[in-house]
Amino acid sequence: MGFDGVGWLAAIIIGGVAGWLASMFMKSGGGVLMNILLGIVGAILASLLFGLLGVNFGGWLGYLIAGFIGACIIIAIARAVRR
Repeated sequence: MGFDGVGWLAAIIIGGVAGWLASMFMKSGGGVLMNILLGIVGAILASLLFGLLGVNFGGWLGYLIAGFIGACIIIAIARAVRR
């Protein structure tokens, strides 16, 4: 389902960490659930985007990096839409 070799429980944990890191980096306020959603959706988004470029992320560290990058992209898009 786009979790790239990690289970769903690990995807939730890693997604939460990735979303939290992205919200700290982008200075975006959000709760725990929002961080988890940002991280998981961000990882799937980044995996798809980078997959088009031929770059693949795998495992825990790859999922964390993809989640962070994807969550930052989602936060930036949300800010652009709000303005």
